[in-house]
Amino acid sequence: MGIAKADAGRAAPDQPLVVRSSRRTWERRYVRTVVGIDAAAALVAGMAAYDIRWGDPATPDPRWEYVALSAGLPLLWLAAMSAARAYEARFLSVGFEEFRRVLAAAVAVIATVATASWATKAETARGYVLIALPMATALTLLGRYLLRKRVHRERRRGFYMSDVLLVGHARTGAELVRQMRHDPHHGMRIVGACVPGGGDSSDLAALGVPVLGGFEDVDLALRMTSADAVAVLPCPEMDGSALQMLSWSLARSGIDLLVASALIDVAGPRIAIRPVCGLPLLHVDEPQLAGGRRVAKAVLDRLVALIALIVLSPLLVTIALAIRLTSPGPAIFRQARAGWQGREFTMWKFRTMVRGAEALRPGLDALNRHGTGELFKISADPRITRVGRWLRRTSVDELPQLVNVLLGQMSLVGPRPLPVTDRRYEGEARRRLFVKPGLTGLWQINGRSDLDWEESVRLDLRYVEQWSLALDALIIWKTLFAVAKGRGAY
Repeated sequence: MGIAKADAGRAAPDQPLVVRSSRRTWERRYVRTVVGIDAAAALVAGMAAYDIRWGDPATPDPRWEYVALSAGLPLLWLAAMSAARAYEARFLSVGFEEFRRVLAAAVAVIATVATASWATKAETARGYVLIALPMATALTLLGRYLLRKRVHRERRRGFYMSDVLLVGHARTGAELVRQMRHDPHHGMRIVGACVPGGGDSSDLAALGVPVLGGFEDVDLALRMTSADAVAVLPCPEMDGSALQMLSWSLARSGIDLLVASALIDVAGPRIAIRPVCGLPLLHVDEPQLAGGRRVAKAVLDRLVALIALIVLSPLLVTIALAIRLTSPGPAIFRQARAGWQGREFTMWKFRTMVRGAEALRPGLDALNRHGTGELFKISADPRITRVGRWLRRTSVDELPQLVNVLLGQMSLVGPRPLPVTDRRYEGEARRRLFVKPGLTGLWQINGRSDLDWEESVRLDLRYVEQWSLALDALIIWKTLFAVAKGRGAY
């Protein structure tokens, strides 16, 4: 890939405020690599479309106009990507925004080709277009995805990171440090902090993050750490005037200014900047939990569930027989769960434990890895059968819930469904009931049974606040890899 690893060196305290060149170097190389991938994808797609459409040796003469179009397709493709801002470093290597911009650029190319053909009355072969452009889109997405996964692997080793100076209260900062260390693929590493008063903080000290002064010492802290970004957390001391002064001090330095919103887990299209009386106010829309998109989600859920049940029916029957033949009891485990708006429904799963497993639970409380009754999970639960252990590791035990999806009681993607007898639907956790529970969700791709209760609630609330069809598609895609790894499945 040719991306240089970040230099661990630090700038001297008397150097001017400038971003570390190593970060800019690997970012530029990353962008150049992405440009090369996009150009190669368009060229391969154009050549393949030409070969499929006119590659028959019996063709008397080559179609020179399509040869030229295949050769020029990479230039058109790169121009569309650039216009869609798909090469900006802040959108690369993490998040869905990069892929959304690629898709927007692909739609723009299709529209441009169609408009040009109509305006010039050119007889553009529809077969060529229907092969070249979708293939270019697929190859571009695949290439960027593989490149991104490589960068994520390197970031877990400590490379390709952006060093960040934290500005805010110590307790909130410590939580952010823990999250960034848990998810290093985001590419941010906290190298120091400035807290109100500039005193020592046990919260940050326990995490090995030095406190380098107060809010008035940000410039000095940046020179000490050579950080290439400043992350400002919500706090009353850092008001609009203070933020403006900080942004002025960072002007022309190349150091990024990141400001965390006080709105937890609210992002994407729900937030827009709205100028009022000269002030940039955040306009926050309500979560789109109803309307056309909800109908589309319900239709898609049931259609996919029906197709999956038909295709997987031989596997489901085989598993049911294996359960019945290897342990006494029914093949299907049924339990009352709380669905949308708290409505009770019966959830189906393949039985993975011995009959009467609930009666054996009191004797196993000491082995509960979460230490409380809120989540009862044992990594080597003796009640699980031999077949059940395999079913849990592969998550195949969840497949009967496709029936619940088909009946409209569940969704393919949503919060974790909890028993109706559970008393944890209080306060903020009750907001989880605003959407249907899901066969998979953010909890499935972020650790599954390794998560504690608070983390599970946070992920479920994030899903409710950020729900979209694109997010559902992304979760389903990542679920495939989470299931293959088997992490947290027991």
